[in-house]
Parts: sequence; structure tokens; C-alpha cells
Amino acid sequence: MARYIGPKTKISRKFGEPLFGPDKSYEKKNYPPGQHGPNARRKKISEYGTQLKEKQKAKYTYGILERQFRNIFHKASRKKGITGEVLLQLIESRLDNTVFRLGIAPSRSAARQFVSHRHVTVNGKVVNIPSYSLRPGDVVAVRERSKSLEIVTSSVVSRINYPWLEWDGDKLSGRFMNYPERADIPENINEQLIVELYSK
Repeated sequence: MARYIGPKTKISRKFGEPLFGPDKSYEKKNYPPGQHGPNARRKKISEYGTQLKEKQKAKYTYGILERQFRNIFHKASRKKGITGEVLLQLIESRLDNTVFRLGIAPSRSAARQFVSHRHVTVNGKVVNIPSYSLRPGDVVAVRERSKSLEIVTSSVVSRINYPWLEWDGDKLSGRFMNYPERADIPENINEQLIVELYSK
């Protein structure tokens, strides 16, 4: 199963924001990496460089590699609506991302592992594919034998509510109500730059 396993703080410093969640190391050094430190002269980034950087930021944020990201974009471009918004909606509807949003796992990488280890059910059936696309009305739940896991109990305590998800704390399950509106997605991503990059 392909995933990014390199240094995460370095990536966060490159983009100027903690992409992988709270990071004490990033707070100490919140400037771009490099031997000359925060006072280094930075080259002006070209238009292409800005677009590429935005795409890379989205990929690292959601934990998706290049080929999969490109496939999602092509799928989004064939659907009705604004391509950039549809792209983010398709990414948000992934099972691993939804498990993270529901608060079942503390991070997207933890959610990905949680799904692949068969701890999650969709509509009552075990699904172990992190990239599984949810449809409106699908119910995501923690498998019965996994409900007592410490990662679940500790993560659910600090969960955040999102308008496109409905949470049932007693059953440790959530319903994917509909595809989220762009205004409801909290990630700081300029999806239009990604569309421009792939449109070249």
C-alpha cells in the first residue's frame, strides 16, 4: 500500500502550515527548510511553481499519491459543476478521510491504517479500502469488536462536527449525508490553481 512515509515537519515547513495536524517541531521552526535558516533569500516562484505547490499541498494534506490524485481530477472534470469544487468533494468522500472527519481516528494516516486493518464497516459490511468512495446515505461505523480500542475512545472525545456528516455517539457510527459545500471544507487549498495546472 503506497503512502508518504518521509519527514512530515519538513513538508509542513515548506508550505508554511501544519498539514499533518498539530506539530511541536513546526511551531519551533515555522520557516521554510534550508541551510540558511529564516533569513535566506527565496527565489520568486513562477506561475507554474505556484500551481504545482498548491497541488502538492493538497496531496500531502489528504495523503494521496500522484496517480490516484490525477485519476480523481479526471473523474471530477467529467462531472457537472465547478471542477475544483467537485475535486475536493470527491476527496472528502473517501472512506479514510470520512473516518478522520468523524473523529474515529486522530489523523488521516491513522484513519487509513484503521480502515486497512478492517476496523470499519460501511452499511454493515467490512471495507478495508481507504480510497473507497462513499455515497450520500452511506453509514460508516466502527466494527463491533473494535469499539473498545484506545485509539477510538481517545479520539472521539475531541471530535469536531461537520455539516455533511451525522454522528451517533452511542453506536460509534456516522452517516455521510451529502457531498460537502466548498465553504464547509476547512482546508486552506486554492483548488482553482490545481485545475489550471492540470488544464495545461
